[in-house]
Amino acid sequence: MSHTPGARQAQKLRTRQALLDAALLLLEHQSLSGLGLREVTRAAGVAPTAFYRHFEDTAALGVALVEQTLGSLHGMIGAVLAEAGESEERLERSIAVIAGHVAAHPAHFRFLAREQHGGVAPVRAAIAAQLALFAREVADALAGEAESAGWSREDLLMLGGLHVDHMVVTASTLLDAAPGTGEEVVRTARRRLRLITLGRRHWLDGTAPG
Repeated sequence: MSHTPGARQAQKLRTRQALLDAALLLLEHQSLSGLGLREVTRAAGVAPTAFYRHFEDTAALGVALVEQTLGSLHGMIGAVLAEAGESEERLERSIAVIAGHVAAHPAHFRFLAREQHGGVAPVRAAIAAQLALFAREVADALAGEAESAGWSREDLLMLGGLHVDHMVVTASTLLDAAPGTGEEVVRTARRRLRLITLGRRHWLDGTAPG
């Protein structure tokens, strides 16, 4: 049975995940630019040659970690934004989602925080692309609301980007928060969100900035 196509595919997926998990563990103490392929395969318990059946190089592995982390968060935030109710309430619920995700996957978010401006260009580009996609998704969710009447696509994307920037800062702050201070971080994030919301309501008052 171990030689059936299904079993081989399952083993391949397990090996790929083992490489991702090993890399993430090693990246707790170093940047991706200093990570060696043999370090990763040794930690994963596989032969160095097995690495290339899953990733072209360590940069490709880093891109996969970005997609794994932000891809799952996209789905959860997207579900919140699709719910009925006031946009402010939905966006506040998204903060709770982010807080829970950071608490559950701190190593992933430390990796993102370090590599967003790190030395591996494909990973920087992957993070930027995922955040830009995130901003478009938020803009799309806000576009159909009455408060968005008269807004240009450019301004909606700016607003979506502002919310995503706020999410990124919140995640980074939660990572660095002292034990027992997470609730205060979330409370501050909600207050900042309200400030963004108030500004949105008055953006088109008089003449909007060019």
